[in-house]
Amino acid sequence: QVQLVESGGGLVQPGGSLRLSCAASGTIFSLYRMGWYRQAPGKQRELVATMISGGNTDYADSVKGRFTISRDSAKNKVSLQMNSLKPEDTAVYYCIGSLRGFDYWGQGTQVTVSS
Repeated sequence: QVQLVESGGGLVQPGGSLRLSCAASGTIFSLYRMGWYRQAPGKQRELVATMISGGNTDYADSVKGRFTISRDSAKNKVSLQMNSLKPEDTAVYYCIGSLRGFDYWGQGTQVTVSS
């Protein structure tokens, strides 16, 4: 059973930065895809950024130029550097890992952008 554990959320002022990290355990295989989704109150969960094993990335338009995803495929770890944060980035951020057609999710970490 693949398990994902996130860290790094918190409270930050608008314009500030945070770095989220996620580590997967429970498998000896490299996850095909790792990344981040988020869910704000009253909204559906949405893609933030993902990266596949070959290095191709996918970003939500709303975070392009501000967020950067990186991963260590050998260690099944993924990080999200978030800069120039805005109040609308406030959400619970979930790590996702995909292996053999299954998606695994972390428990989520809260990011709050507020003055």
